[in-house]
Amino acid sequence: MIRCIALLAPLIALLGCTEPVTSDTQSRILLLGDSLMAMHRSQGKSVAHSLEQALDEPVIDRSVAGARYLYALPISGSMGLNITKQYRPGNWDWIVLNGGGNDIWMGCGCGPCERRIGRLISEDGHRGRIPGFLSKLRQTGAQVVFVGYLRTPGVTSPIEGCTDDGDEMDRRLSRLAALDQGLHFVSLADLVPHGDRSYHGLDLIHPSVKGSRAIGKRIAEVISNPANDAD
Repeated sequence: MIRCIALLAPLIALLGCTEPVTSDTQSRILLLGDSLMAMHRSQGKSVAHSLEQALDEPVIDRSVAGARYLYALPISGSMGLNITKQYRPGNWDWIVLNGGGNDIWMGCGCGPCERRIGRLISEDGHRGRIPGFLSKLRQTGAQVVFVGYLRTPGVTSPIEGCTDDGDEMDRRLSRLAALDQGLHFVSLADLVPHGDRSYHGLDLIHPSVKGSRAIGKRIAEVISNPANDAD
């Protein structure tokens, strides 16, 4: 995977360095999303790196920490804080992405959030910012993998109150994936054993290196055996 060598501006430094897509890009896998994906990238131990190791092929990682779907600012949005702006055309067989957590946490503080969740994805999974974006990605011919969020390990964390919202998002995303065999939802709800802090960083929000590795492996299982996921 192409590594970031230099920062072009202070804002790029703030957002994190994403990988470019050029006419000679050889990878067939594109990864988009927020800090769940971007964590540990500078160490070469992000979800994308884990995915590369599991599949033994390159992954283009354009994820940006703090990115959202409901993001209106044009300049920083175009640089990746709007997840839909991270996409670049290419010969992608697979597009892997996540997102929505920052929209809920920053928008609702994990309080009553039904209206905002509804803007992201409707109860039946048919409408909203996420289904609309995933439909556009599927129209490129690529298969799409949408990844859910880690749950807390059963100890107090800043997002403890988001559990119900996370469960509801998973239900809606599962309904969306059921509509299209080329769309795969990877839930992380069962990834963290109760009481096991080793999958999280010190903030108990973001994945640890171990967590990023486990997430990458779970995604790789879907890409390697998409028919099993469809079943």
